[in-house]
Amino acid sequence: MTETEGFTVTTRTIARRATLAGAALTAALALTACGSSDHGSSDHGSPGRDEPAAGSTSAGATSATGVPTRGPAAFGDADVMFAQMMIPHHRQAVEMAELAETRAADPEVKRLAAQIKAAQAPEIATMTGWLTGWGRPVPSPAAGHGHGLPEMDHEMPGMMSDADMKELAGAKGAGFDRQFLIMMVAHHEGAITMAKEELAEGANPEAKAMAQQIATSQQGEIDLMRKILARL
Repeated sequence: MTETEGFTVTTRTIARRATLAGAALTAALALTACGSSDHGSSDHGSPGRDEPAAGSTSAGATSATGVPTRGPAAFGDADVMFAQMMIPHHRQAVEMAELAETRAADPEVKRLAAQIKAAQAPEIATMTGWLTGWGRPVPSPAAGHGHGLPEMDHEMPGMMSDADMKELAGAKGAGFDRQFLIMMVAHHEGAITMAKEELAEGANPEAKAMAQQIATSQQGEIDLMRKILARL
């Protein structure tokens, strides 16, 4: 082999090795880029990943009992019980108020009954919406004067029995007015007891706000009913 031929062979060998080294470097860079992209998605969240935004309530963010543990719509067992008990309690108050429309004699009793119905019927709708949104059972209107949920063993203070309601429905005039007021005072006192339990143990801001409203407004109505009873 001549010196020129040896130089040519050496040059070709070096060129071939440079080409292979360049290919290996290109592959390594491509792998590094892929790894960086995956790492960024895991640590920082890419637009294509389903990760909850800060402060939102995730469907998976629940406690062992299935109750959401964070977010603006968080609620607890006390909130659920408050709504499930107060709905039938309000329904009975509305039923009593409707009886007053045709049976009461005293104009002030009639006005009070209309006021009770106007306040409590919308609250029933609101609490029904809460339970539906929370995925909890709504008491059935067809359950009589009980709570409507067989699995509940918590008594509702102030609720009238079927016999009490039948007796009230059979009364008229001044007799109805007095009986209505006596029963509604006891009914309101029961509602206030439940409202105070929600204020002490509840977690949902809307439920606690309604509980405070019930406690305040119904105490005012109790004071008024006692004044009416004193003059009848």
